[in-house]
Amino acid sequence: MQKKVWVTSLSKNQERVTGLLGLVKKYGLGPDGHFWVDEIQKMAWQASLETLTQKQTALWVISATKAELEPASVRYGLSLLALCLQNAKGIGFPIVFVCPDHSLDEDDLPTPLKGADIIDHKNPSLGAKMVAKANTPVKKIDPGYRIDIHANPGFGIWFELGPGPGDTWNGVLAGGLTSEVTAHGVGPAGELPLKTTLEYQMQGLKLELGEDEYSAWAVQNDIHDSLSYYVRFADIPGSILFGQLPGESDAADFHLLRLV
Repeated sequence: MQKKVWVTSLSKNQERVTGLLGLVKKYGLGPDGHFWVDEIQKMAWQASLETLTQKQTALWVISATKAELEPASVRYGLSLLALCLQNAKGIGFPIVFVCPDHSLDEDDLPTPLKGADIIDHKNPSLGAKMVAKANTPVKKIDPGYRIDIHANPGFGIWFELGPGPGDTWNGVLAGGLTSEVTAHGVGPAGELPLKTTLEYQMQGLKLELGEDEYSAWAVQNDIHDSLSYYVRFADIPGSILFGQLPGESDAADFHLLRLV
C-alpha cells in the first residue's frame, strides 16, 4: 500500500501547491491535498479529516507563511484539525510546515502544532525529509490527558477531555481565555452524551495565570478511561486550560493549550 501525503495550502497559489504535489510524487509517495477554507462556523476545517485519518496517510504537509497563518480563525481551525488527527493517530503523527518566505518559526505555532518541522520550500532536502517522516513509525507520547473534538454546524464545537490511560480525575475543570463556557456535560468517552448527570457543578469560575484570566466551569464527577468531560465555548477560546479539580488544600495543576 502506497503511503500518502496530504498537503494543505493556506494560499490559493496553484503553482506552489502543484510544485509540492509533484515533489511528493517524485519521491514515491501518494500526493493529495486541498486549499484551506477559513470558515469556522461551517466547520470547513473538518473537510480533510477523513483522508488525514486514513491508514495510508503518513504525513500532513501545511504550506503557509507567517502572514497566512496570522488570522486567529485559521490557527484555531488548524488546531482543531490537529487535535482530531492526534486523537486518532497519536500526538507523534508527523506534521511539516513548508514555508515559501522564511517567515515562520515555532513560536508562531499553536500548541497542537508545536512539534511540527518547519522547512523552506526551496530546501533541496525537502523531498527526502518528507520520505523520512512518512516512513518513520509514529512515536507514542502520553501527555497525561486525552482530548478530542466533536463538531457540526448544528450543535457547535465540543471539546472532549479526560485523564491519561489508567488515571482518574476526581472532579474536572475547563476554561477559556477569550471565550466563556456555554455548556458542559459528562458521558461515555467517544460520543457526546444525550443525557448527563453533573455532581456539584460550578460556573463562572475565574482563574489567573500570569497576566491572563480564564473563565471556567467545573463538576465534581470522577472522570476516567471510559468517562469524559465535554465542554463548549461561545466562540474561539484562544487558549484553554483543563484538568483535575483541585481540593481545598491542593495546588492547581492544569494542562494549558494555546489554540490560536
